[in-house]
Amino acid sequence: MTTLRTPRTATKQAATGSLIGLALGDALGFPTEFNDVPRILAKCGPWREMPLPTPAYVTDDTQMTIAVANGIRTAMDRGLLVASRLTRPLREEFTSWYHSPENNRAPGRTCLTACRLLDDERLPWAEASQVGSKGCGANMRVAPVGLVPGLSDEQRAGAAQLQSALTHGHPTALAASDLTARAVHLLARGADPAGLVVRLRTYAYESRSRYYERWLGDLWTKSHDASPQAFVARGWDECLTALDRLAAALRDPDPETDPCLATGDGWIAEEALATALHCFLLFPRDPVTALRRAACTRGDSDSIAALTGAFAGAHLGADAWPKEWSERIEYRSDLLSLGALWDS
Repeated sequence: MTTLRTPRTATKQAATGSLIGLALGDALGFPTEFNDVPRILAKCGPWREMPLPTPAYVTDDTQMTIAVANGIRTAMDRGLLVASRLTRPLREEFTSWYHSPENNRAPGRTCLTACRLLDDERLPWAEASQVGSKGCGANMRVAPVGLVPGLSDEQRAGAAQLQSALTHGHPTALAASDLTARAVHLLARGADPAGLVVRLRTYAYESRSRYYERWLGDLWTKSHDASPQAFVARGWDECLTALDRLAAALRDPDPETDPCLATGDGWIAEEALATALHCFLLFPRDPVTALRRAACTRGDSDSIAALTGAFAGAHLGADAWPKEWSERIEYRSDLLSLGALWDS
């Protein structure tokens, strides 16, 4: 097993490492999604030796991550990152993706439905939001929010939840997106992976009654909840349960067992977060093995592996990834340009 020394935070190129890692995980998990582990092993061989596919095509996970990143870049080119400045660029990026001929990678139904509604500019974005959906399509694309330097905690949380709310308005989707961005941010800034779950759990508990009205408007009224606080608490409680399952799995880790068995298959937001963290924390200093473990899972393998790559790359930086892999990933030039914008 190759052991990597954690680079100094100031030089490790966390943004580039995270975005490239996300795309590599996406490409590695693309051929294995919808397969159980025996079928993956029959198709790919031993999971610790899984090769990056040739060509290294990605899914809508990477495409939508780039859309979020471009939306943030446009908004911040115009001034301080606030909801009124971010909403339109995100909406434009999402609808552009919706109409793109490259949107042919089996995108999720929630994203397609919401983006079709967002395409009608007369419709307020909250009317397009799918408040009943907590699919992982929102937190699999949120990593750029955690990579932007200089944001306040309120800006980071608000932007993470807003980008989710445009398509996935369920409170658990909002909370999981916020937690994913928080994890990426902490790792990029040099947090010790060993203490990450505790820090995320504390953050989730402290956020249980915090509704970002300036970012979410009256979204909560689309639900059956009695108040905005009750609305968000429902999502944070589900994420706290998922984090508890993760903590239990890590107390007695078994790298050879499918992580989905302990933390969920990843089709829904809180499970995608927990299982991706599970894979990353099994191998915090061996990022390629973490990606392979994530791709060899019975669940939403591309999204789980994409998030695993985002966490590992934020932690270890651009040098985490084999040159022969990173040089042939699809959308490489876009990912490198965005990473260079936010690398510290």
